[in-house]
Amino acid sequence: MQLSIWRTFSAAPHRVMFFAGGLQGILALAWWLADLGGRYGGFYPPIAWTLPPIWGHAFLMLYGFFPFFIFGFLMTAAPNWVNGGKVEARFYVPAFFGMAGGIALFYAGLALAKPLAELGVALYLAGFLIGWYALLKIVALSPHPDKRHALTVIAVVFVGWLGAAAYLAWLLGGSYAMLRFAVFGGLWFFLLPTFVSVSHRMIPFFSSVVLPAYTMRRPYWALFALLGGMLAHGLLELNGGQAWLWLADAPMALVALYLSLAWRIAQSFQIRLLAVLHLGFFWLFLALALYSAQSLLVFVSGRPVLGMAPLHALTIGYFASMVLGMVSRVTLGHSGRPLVADTPTWLLFLAFQATALLRILADTPLVFSPGAFYLLAAAVWLACFSFWGLKYLPAYLRPRVDGKEG
Repeated sequence: MQLSIWRTFSAAPHRVMFFAGGLQGILALAWWLADLGGRYGGFYPPIAWTLPPIWGHAFLMLYGFFPFFIFGFLMTAAPNWVNGGKVEARFYVPAFFGMAGGIALFYAGLALAKPLAELGVALYLAGFLIGWYALLKIVALSPHPDKRHALTVIAVVFVGWLGAAAYLAWLLGGSYAMLRFAVFGGLWFFLLPTFVSVSHRMIPFFSSVVLPAYTMRRPYWALFALLGGMLAHGLLELNGGQAWLWLADAPMALVALYLSLAWRIAQSFQIRLLAVLHLGFFWLFLALALYSAQSLLVFVSGRPVLGMAPLHALTIGYFASMVLGMVSRVTLGHSGRPLVADTPTWLLFLAFQATALLRILADTPLVFSPGAFYLLAAAVWLACFSFWGLKYLPAYLRPRVDGKEG
């Protein structure tokens, strides 16, 4: 990379982190599609990885994809939440190299030798911790009187580091308890609290900027009710309480629906770039409703009839849709471009909703050949993120169009 391009690329944390996240949105699903092609497509013999592919996929999606976007966003927005200083390059550049280099080694380890995967996760953890410390430092030093959102994300992001560390412990020692914490803790104690906290902070704010006569509503009782429900769900999941998850999930679903309506989801369609955020958040209600139905079915019949449909409604429907909406918005704003979702971006977002729907359908009794749906969902994801990358990734390598720094 030429020096001038590197200076532009490393000029702001969102550039390096979003670039890595966007690339991972392509690579992680290309790897998964290659694996599915052998196991379900019959195009070639199943590929012999050094780890069970389901757990490689879990790490790549929970820790090797979303955290890059989380750090890119938080390093940009969290200092503004507390009127703090900017994250310095001496923190975010090493964090980027550690996390991205660790993921590259993890891929090599999946294909060649397990010790490479272990080394990759260790390097990733080092980069992750540097990025977390940079955020902690800014929030801790700020005298701002209201740090509720910032402190929440600081706390749960550290739990994410613990989850990735538990994955490394599983790699090194084979402890299934560590693997369970890495997976369920990473989802319910890290990613979901982070996405909900950011949604609670930003969706009403963005709505108030563009919608006429909009009253910004951020009820903290709703945020803390959701956070408490996530903690309860995660603890039940870790302790085999699937039949009782509905006690946590049904109230959370109602709170999520309340927030969608209070934030005026119907009116958001006046502005496409805002609508993608509201639609993404609505998936939280749908996912929690599916989790509630699944748990009640287990309670009544002892059978998880919906399989992993609720999980993918949450991770693809909510998480990935919010990433597409939020990151596109930040990229446009911080590259000096108008905050407008053009027709290709809007159609890309709508097409991506098919990924979630296809993967959900694959685990329902309506489908007799789920493998075909697994393949199709992965292919649609790969196509959507490839087109998104072609459109947005070059912006991280180019100066702002308005001539400003950053």
